[in-house]
Amino acid sequence: MKSIIIGIAGGTGSGKTTIAKNIAKAYGPGEVVRLDLDSYYRDLSDLTRKEREVVNFDHPSSLEVGLLIKHLEALCRGETVQVPIYNFATHNRARESRRVEAHKVIIVEGIMALNFPELTEKMDVKLYVDTPSDIRFIRRLKRDLIERGRSIDSIIEQYRETVRPMHYQFVEPNKYLADVIIPEGGKNRVAVDLIKAKINAVLEGKHD
Repeated sequence: MKSIIIGIAGGTGSGKTTIAKNIAKAYGPGEVVRLDLDSYYRDLSDLTRKEREVVNFDHPSSLEVGLLIKHLEALCRGETVQVPIYNFATHNRARESRRVEAHKVIIVEGIMALNFPELTEKMDVKLYVDTPSDIRFIRRLKRDLIERGRSIDSIIEQYRETVRPMHYQFVEPNKYLADVIIPEGGKNRVAVDLIKAKINAVLEGKHD
């Protein structure tokens, strides 16, 4: 049984995770695994805390895509990999990692999941979640306040300085590479059902 790889991209707070969870619910336990692109931020142990705080994490160069591709290739061969765990409080990788085994469906989720040709060429299904910018900003603001303990001023400054300009340069153009563009994120039940049908068709083709 061969794995299929699904890429889910979209701006910050667009609803990518909701889509991924809804896809996972359609299959049995242990059939779907999600790889978050955020886990592959580069190891910045050689930088000081202050130096890490000013790194542009919304630029493609902040990601170690080569490692992600190696992990995908290994998983498709039926092997187990150790996925990095990123600590947003320290702006660096944690010492521990996450053990991931091969699964039938592998979801690669992240704002720039469709930005790298060497990555997208390995995807069987490419999705882009398209949500209005004001809704996305509100979701990001709430998340960073509650989950990451950041101040409102720091969130707004980062959004204006890097998140917004990088979105228009490196994220939004990729929606035209997608097989399916999903308006309004995971709440779009029709789109989710269509995606499930597409995944099933790809699975049947790979298993023939």
